[in-house]
Amino acid sequence: MEANPPEATTRHEGEEAEILPLLRERWSPYCFSDREIEADKLKSVLEAGRWAPSSYNEQPWAYLMARRSEGEPFEKILSCLVEANQAWAKNVAVLMLSFARKNFSKNGKPNPHHVHDLGGAAAHMTFQASAHGLFVHQMAGIDREKIRQTFDIPDTHEPVTAIAIGYLETAPGPDMAELVERDQSPDRRRSLSGTFFGSVWGEASPLFQ
Repeated sequence: MEANPPEATTRHEGEEAEILPLLRERWSPYCFSDREIEADKLKSVLEAGRWAPSSYNEQPWAYLMARRSEGEPFEKILSCLVEANQAWAKNVAVLMLSFARKNFSKNGKPNPHHVHDLGGAAAHMTFQASAHGLFVHQMAGIDREKIRQTFDIPDTHEPVTAIAIGYLETAPGPDMAELVERDQSPDRRRSLSGTFFGSVWGEASPLFQ
């Protein structure tokens, strides 16, 4: 008996204000299809990341990327994820490892915003992917030392995350039942008032009072 497929709709629970459908409908599934991503769509996702803003236009991001159809390159990236992530990411169409350059290229001084800017590029790619009917799941569970050794990463760059991009699996088999259950869990966030303070730390902005 097949598991019920996860619905390609929002997992958000308790929204407090109206947001764009593209933002509302984004979520990070575990049940990915191995369906190939069309080259033009994938290039569009990457292009969106290229145009993300960054401090002094440094663009500190860099990526290693492989499509599942490429075989060994994909397996090398997959092997650098923690086992729990390998278990589901093995099905995805595209895997990426993200890196952030730690120093400004123009003067060699430390860039305190390198990881922040990398996150901005990831967000750009995530929502461009959503516009194409694709899903993105970012992972902190990676083996950084193995990444450095496997891919001979220079000291100038810091391994930060892995990124899975692909289509949602709409007909998961029995072996994906646990992943389906995880996908069906609601997505919750801290309240606006618990996140956006006024001029006093810990006190909600007057906007929410």
